[in-house]
Amino acid sequence: MTPRRKEGLSNLKERIINTAWKQIAESGAAALSLRAIARELGVTAPAIYNYFADRDALVTALIIEAYLSFGDSQLAACNAVPANDLIGRMLATGIAYRQWAVEHPQRYQLIFGTPIPGYVAPFEQVFPSAARALGAIVNVVEGLRASDRLRVEDFPQPGPGYKIQFEAWKGSGGDADILALSVAVLIWSRVHGLVSLEISGNLPAFGPQGEALYRYELNSLVQQFIK
Repeated sequence: MTPRRKEGLSNLKERIINTAWKQIAESGAAALSLRAIARELGVTAPAIYNYFADRDALVTALIIEAYLSFGDSQLAACNAVPANDLIGRMLATGIAYRQWAVEHPQRYQLIFGTPIPGYVAPFEQVFPSAARALGAIVNVVEGLRASDRLRVEDFPQPGPGYKIQFEAWKGSGGDADILALSVAVLIWSRVHGLVSLEISGNLPAFGPQGEALYRYELNSLVQQFIK
């Protein structure tokens, strides 16, 4: 085996993942094909099966990788702000959220709802990385709650079925009060809505970039939830 051939096989898993992202960017997630990836890489399909048993296994790996990158970007931005500056931490986390999504729209859409016919994400494999992706904002909101700076008068109580997810969160995302997690989910839903509209080109009144509107919403969240 030549050195170049050996090197190509040694990093084949990484090349498969990179080619999969390229294919998603060009043709959409629903068109993802192991055989097409094999052709582009110049390897046989069984070579790919050594790393991913089928297309669904590859999709799961892509989702986990995206969630981890997404969460890491927010945690890094949050931790760069002093721990006692909770407003600064919330704003930094929110800005990092949008920045990552704008820079990686295919990844963002894959983890937050791009339909792939026949694929169902395996909860046990995906949830830990998904919890990490929400970890930064949960930590900020929990800090606000613990310091009695969280403004949540008349906040609705979680439904009984939600407690199961809360326990799953504690096992993967860290210790946080259920109120903090609930508020964080509401905050997430609001920034997610704006980001999703922006990267899909559906904010025409604000031009191709939604940064100004997004920052307005971040400031609104600060005023609403922080004393």
